[in-house]
Amino acid sequence: MIVASIHSGFGCFLILNWPQSDSEHLMVSSEHMQNIEKEMFSMGMPVEALMEKVGIGISSWILDRQGLIENGAIVLVGPGHNGGDGLVVARELYMAGVDISIWCPFPLKKELTQKHFDYAMQIGIENLDRKPDSNSDLLWIEALFGLSQSRIISDEIIRLLNSKKTFSPDKLISIDVPAGLDSDNGNIVSNISYKASYTLTLGLFKSGLIQDSAIDYVGNLERVDIGIPDKILVGFPESQPLRISFSDLSTFVWPMPSKSKSKYQRGRVLVIAGSEKYRGAASLALNGALASGVGSVSAFLPNSVSSSLWITHPEVLLLGDLNTFQDGSSDFSKVSNEVDLNRFDSILLGPGLGIAEEEEDCFGSDLQDFKGLLVLDADAINRLSITSKGWEWLNDRKGPTWLTPHLEEFKRLFPFIDCSNPLNAGIEAAKICSSSVLLKCAHSVISDPEGKTWQIGQVNSSVARTGLGDVLAGLVSGKGASGLASDKKLDTSLLAASALLHAYAGAFCIKGSTASTICTFLGEFIKKEST
Repeated sequence: MIVASIHSGFGCFLILNWPQSDSEHLMVSSEHMQNIEKEMFSMGMPVEALMEKVGIGISSWILDRQGLIENGAIVLVGPGHNGGDGLVVARELYMAGVDISIWCPFPLKKELTQKHFDYAMQIGIENLDRKPDSNSDLLWIEALFGLSQSRIISDEIIRLLNSKKTFSPDKLISIDVPAGLDSDNGNIVSNISYKASYTLTLGLFKSGLIQDSAIDYVGNLERVDIGIPDKILVGFPESQPLRISFSDLSTFVWPMPSKSKSKYQRGRVLVIAGSEKYRGAASLALNGALASGVGSVSAFLPNSVSSSLWITHPEVLLLGDLNTFQDGSSDFSKVSNEVDLNRFDSILLGPGLGIAEEEEDCFGSDLQDFKGLLVLDADAINRLSITSKGWEWLNDRKGPTWLTPHLEEFKRLFPFIDCSNPLNAGIEAAKICSSSVLLKCAHSVISDPEGKTWQIGQVNSSVARTGLGDVLAGLVSGKGASGLASDKKLDTSLLAASALLHAYAGAFCIKGSTASTICTFLGEFIKKEST
C-alpha cells in the first residue's frame, strides 16, 4: 500500500493508493493475462512449471474442501493447456487418494497436455470412453477451454454440464473460465453456456467474469495464485481496473475532520430532491446524507414533504420549497435565487424530482459555477439528457461532479456508448464528460476522468430494491462533503469506497433489506468507525 502523510489546518490525514494494485485486486483482459504469462516465460519460468503450479494450486483448493470430493471426481479435459491444467489436478487428487477419472471429449492438441494425459494413464487414472453420468454425486472439474474462447461448444456438452448443475448444484467447478463464456465481456460465445458452481480464475481476475452478464454462469468466483512476480505487477498503469471487495473497507481511510471542528466545518450538504409524484425519494436521500456523518444537511423539497419535515427529519435545515409543474414534477431552476450555493461543500440534485414535459433547459451557470461537489442522480441525469447540451454541459463545471446513474439513466445521457460491457462504458463516460461516474449495477463500476477505475466484485441481491439508490445518492453526497471539509480536495476513491460500503450494508444488515433498514445500519456502522 502506498501511504503518505500530509498536514493541513484540519489535522493530519493519510492519502493512499486504495486498494493496492496487486494480484488480489487487478482485473485484466485475456490478452493481457496471456502477455503476463509470456513475460514470465521470457524471464525463465518453464511452461511446464507454471502448469504444475496452477494444477497444484487448484487441487489444494479442492482438497481443503473435502465435502466436494467425498464421493470422488471427474475431470473434463479439453484439447489445450486448460486441459493440461485439469490433468495435473487429476494427478494430484489421485495421489491424495481421491477416486478420480477423466473424460476427453476432444482430441488433445497440445504436446504438454498429451504428456500429462500419458502419465495419467501410466499411474492408473481411468479414462472414460463415454460421457459421464450427470446424475452422480461426483465432483466435476471442467477444464475444456479457458481463456480466449471462440469455439462453438456443442449443445450436447452444454446440456450435460447443466444437467450436472441441476442434479448436484455445488459439484461443478470451472478452471479459469466456464466453457462457452467470453472472459473479456462476460457474454456467452455462442447461444448457450453452462452454469458453474465455482470458477477458479488463475493468476488475476478476468474482467469479463465480473460483469453482470457473467454472474449466472460464473457462480462463486475464486482466485488461484500462480506467483506473478512483483516486477510484472508494478508495471501496470494506475488506470488498470481494480476489483474491490468488502474486506477492502478495512484499509480505506475515511475523511476524519478534527474533533474540535464545528458542524459546519465537518461538511455541509444541500439536498434538492422529491416531487409530488415521488415524495419518498427525498426522504430516503436525506436519510442517506444523515447516515454519512456529515456535519450539516440542508434541503429544498416539495411542499408535500417539507410540511412534515420537522417531524420526519428534525435534523435537516429546510431552506425553501420547490415549485411544482402541472404534472407534479419539481422545478429546481430558482433555487440559486434563494441561497448562495457556494455555502455548501456538496449538492445532491435529482432523487425523485420527476421529469416535466413543459420544462426548458434547467442547468444554468449557477450550477456550472458551483465550486463544490455536485452529485447528479436519477431525474437530474434524466433531465440533463434532454437539455440542449446534454452531457457536454458537465465539461464546463467549475467543481467536481459525481454521476450516479443506473443503466437506463446512463443510456439516456450517453446514448452513443455501447453498454454491453458496463466496465468499458463507465470508463468511456467518465473520460468524455470530465466527471466521476458510478454506474450502478450488480457489479457497480466507478471511474474517474483520468481512467482510474474500480468495480465491486461481490454481489448481494438485497441492494436491488426500491429506494436504495436514493440512500446511496445521499450517502455519497454526505461523504463527499466530509471529504472536502476535511481535506479541501476530493478523490474518486471516496466515491468507490462509499458505494462499496452501501453494498456491504445490503449484504450484512440482519434486520432487513428495505432502504430504511439498511440506512439505519449504515449510520450505525459509520458512527462506530468514526469513534
